[in-house]
Amino acid sequence: MEEAISTGSSNMLLDQLTEEEWKLALSRYYIIAPLVHNENGHTVASVARKNKVTRQTIYRWLERFVETQSVSSLLNQDKGRPDNRIAGDQEAIISKIIGERYLTKQKLSISRIKLEIALECRKAGIPTSNYATVWRRVHAISEEQKLASRRDPIIARNRYNPLEASFPNADHPLAAVQIDHTKLDILVVDEITRQPVGRPWITLAIDVYSRMVVGFYISLDPPGFLGTGLCLSNAILPKELWLSRLEVPGKWPCHGVMRSLYMDNAKEFRGKGLERACQEYGIEINFRPVTQPHYGGHIERLMGTVLTEIHALPGTTFSNIDDRKYYDAEAKACLTMTELESWAAEFIVGVYHQRMHKGIGTSPLARYNDGLLGDNEHIGAGVDHRRFDEYQLKLDFMPYEERTVQRHGVSIDGIMYYGDILRKWIHAYNNPHSLDRTKKKFAFKRDPRDISTVYFFDPDTEQYYELHYRNTGRPSMTIWEHREVMRSLKERGVSRIDENIIFDTYERLRSIETSAATTAAIAKRRRNQTRKHYATTGSIKNQFLHVVGSEPAEEKTEFKYDPNTVYLPFEDIEHDPFNQLKSRL
Repeated sequence: MEEAISTGSSNMLLDQLTEEEWKLALSRYYIIAPLVHNENGHTVASVARKNKVTRQTIYRWLERFVETQSVSSLLNQDKGRPDNRIAGDQEAIISKIIGERYLTKQKLSISRIKLEIALECRKAGIPTSNYATVWRRVHAISEEQKLASRRDPIIARNRYNPLEASFPNADHPLAAVQIDHTKLDILVVDEITRQPVGRPWITLAIDVYSRMVVGFYISLDPPGFLGTGLCLSNAILPKELWLSRLEVPGKWPCHGVMRSLYMDNAKEFRGKGLERACQEYGIEINFRPVTQPHYGGHIERLMGTVLTEIHALPGTTFSNIDDRKYYDAEAKACLTMTELESWAAEFIVGVYHQRMHKGIGTSPLARYNDGLLGDNEHIGAGVDHRRFDEYQLKLDFMPYEERTVQRHGVSIDGIMYYGDILRKWIHAYNNPHSLDRTKKKFAFKRDPRDISTVYFFDPDTEQYYELHYRNTGRPSMTIWEHREVMRSLKERGVSRIDENIIFDTYERLRSIETSAATTAAIAKRRRNQTRKHYATTGSIKNQFLHVVGSEPAEEKTEFKYDPNTVYLPFEDIEHDPFNQLKSRL
């Protein structure tokens, strides 16, 4: 058995941290955030003084965050647990009392808030926080937030937000990024059969300052955490190797963590997993207010641009019913998912980023570069030279599934995976010293584009490890191909399904599809050759007349017996005509 391969980046599983632990990590990040983002007027000494911590503590937190680029690193290193669980409990009580008793129409005094916090801490059996801590928390609340909580959010927005339509805080590249999904008006085809398999979804992310597309992801699955996460990891990571794999020339310099991420209120954006993944990398999440459509205007216009370009591709379904009447999308469809991904990257890099954008008066690429490097009027924000562990970042933005570990490994969707790292966890229990014999469940993640590999999170080492098929001779497949297999088995009435049945069915489906595709290709090639032939030589009727009436008659030859030649019987001649011919020569 091949040993599992560590991804090499130690990190805790974000979703398994308690709320108190996560709030503690975030509170530390918010303290050092002004230093991380180089905000004017902030020094280590001033930040330490304001937050009543030592400069050594600030330096230690900064060192951890700069090294790992992850908020969870600000927790203690002993299995990710905080220095003192009491601090997390105190933080939860402070937030609760301020929200329920201060940010109301009663407007209780700070002294009264401090008293109520002390009473809650006493009930919880933990020390109370001091007056200075409560005072800092209360005075950190903006007037806009107070007005929104005590009276009306719309009144607060109208009073404190700028009147111009410009997007707030989008003053440099990656300061503000918008993300959204749409279903593409095109049918994609199977990689082998070239038969239509459906309309895909695209998730797009745009930098508001420059209008550069910072990332995208195309999938046959409806929007969810996975698609959003893979789009964000595509946005954050450098794109050179990815573009090379797609054979797309040109440069796409966008990479790095965005400061703020803006999205609508759809449920796929509301999960705890996505929220924690963003917070882990210091990304502030903002949900689009219902009454403020301009908050999503940039991404919606970009999606409109992409859809317009899509309508020129073969297989488009158009967005207008009248246009669909005269176009057979299924007959014209020819692009696979991979080819559509390459087309999208090619269009973004070679066309959209290069051409003039009316909203900014220049091209997105020029605006992006000026924002980073500066121009005659503005100082640039600087290039983000941070590098991230690609495995770790992608995994942080993926959902996970929980499974127990058996003697043969772990089973996910009927397929067994194994690695030596699983040995110590076979038949593990939640509490081996208890009468409760509930088996322990572990976290596994996978990329839908290749389910031959899954990633196991080891709770002891707090690392991810690659696990492969237990039977390493199995072929790779996508999650969509796996679903096609399961659908086929269901239609055949197969109720008990094991791994052998899954892969045998997969191989048969691929064989049938390959044969059908080959037959169709040959037939199509013959039809094209026939059309080409008759287009150059005339109609079938003329060809027939030419053959029977224009050619001279074949000259008849008289047979002469040769005594030196050995003549074979007719049955031998039928089986071996070439030898007969040779004997006559």
